[in-house]
Amino acid sequence: MSHTTKDKAKLLARVRRIRGHVEAVERALEAEIGCADVLMLVSSVRGAVNGLTAELMEEHIRYHVVDPARESDADRACGAQELIDVVRTYLK
Repeated sequence: MSHTTKDKAKLLARVRRIRGHVEAVERALEAEIGCADVLMLVSSVRGAVNGLTAELMEEHIRYHVVDPARESDADRACGAQELIDVVRTYLK
């Protein structure tokens, strides 16, 4: 079973929240609110998409590359955990 299938409900909930953020941007533009407010809304969209991306990448590493919690080779486990940490930090 793929990690996207296993976590389908959780991932879909995140996508629906992202849709809500995008719809808020659309409403703000239609209402011609100030650019600073629109930029804040766009920032929230970016943060939500980055969070989803980080989650998907982390789970991809754990399921398809190496799961640090299950890897018997300490160097590979450490390398995988470092990669996951970098992905999380980069996408914050």
